[in-house]
Amino acid sequence: MTSTTLQLSEPYGEVALSVAGSGEPVVLLHGVGMQSAAWEPQIATLAKSHHVIALDMPGHGGSAPLPSSAKLPEFVSWLAAVLDALDLGAVNLAGHSMGALVASGLAVLHPKKVRRLALLNGVFRRSVDARAAVMARANQIREGAFDLETPLARWFGDGVNDQAASAQVAGWLSEVNIDGYATAYSAFACGDAIFADRFGEIACPVLTLTGDGDVNSSPEMSRVMAGAVQNGRAIVLDGHRHMLNLTAPEQVNEILLDWLSLSVSGGDND
Repeated sequence: MTSTTLQLSEPYGEVALSVAGSGEPVVLLHGVGMQSAAWEPQIATLAKSHHVIALDMPGHGGSAPLPSSAKLPEFVSWLAAVLDALDLGAVNLAGHSMGALVASGLAVLHPKKVRRLALLNGVFRRSVDARAAVMARANQIREGAFDLETPLARWFGDGVNDQAASAQVAGWLSEVNIDGYATAYSAFACGDAIFADRFGEIACPVLTLTGDGDVNSSPEMSRVMAGAVQNGRAIVLDGHRHMLNLTAPEQVNEILLDWLSLSVSGGDND
C-alpha cells in the first residue's frame, strides 16, 4: 500500500490517499473522525484483485479541510473533483457512515462516475428525535466540546474484537483536526435527507450493510435504502454495531467481494 497526495485547485487543496493493487478501481470513503487507515482490513483483501484507493475525507488525516460552512453537497463536489483528478472512469464506490452519505450523493448527482455503490452503516431519513440528538452533538462539537468515550460506547460492544477495534478508533479520534471534524459532523448531522428523495434514480447495483446493534445507522434504514434504489440488496450482520468493517472484517470483505462480482449493465453506467 502506498500513501500519496493529490493537489486540487481551490477550494479543495491537498487530498491524501492510500493506493494498492491493480484492476477495476474501488474507492473507499471513511466516516466522521476516521481516516483512510480505517479501511486497512478491506484494502489488504480487495487489493489482491482490484485497484483500491482509500481517501482521507476533507479535514481528516492528510486532506485539507473544506470551509466551515460546507454541507453534504460540498463534500459530494469534493469527491467528484477527486475522481476527475484520478481519471479512473466509473468506479466501485464504498462509503462508511458519513462516507456513505457522500457516496450516495455522488451516485445521484454523477451517476456515470459510479459503477457499483456500497453503503456501510449509512443513515437515511432519521426520526425527529434522532435528528435532534445528532444536531445537538454537532452543535457541541462546534462549540469545542470533544467527547471521546460516548461515540466509542455507542459504536462498540464488550467483546474482544470490539475492544481491540475500539482502541484503534480511539487513537484516530484523538488525532482528528477538531475544525475539520466539526465541519464534517455538521454536514453529517443535516445530510441524511438531502438526496433521499432521489434514491430511485440510482440504477447501479447497490449494497447496504449494517449491524443489528447499530442504533443510529439501523437495519431498517439499510432496508429502506436498498428498497428505494433500482437494484439494491440489504445485509444485516448479527452481533455488530457501527464499525463492522473493523469488528467483522472477514465477513465484510466477503460481502464486498460478492458485491464487486455483480454484473453492471451498460458497461460503464452510460
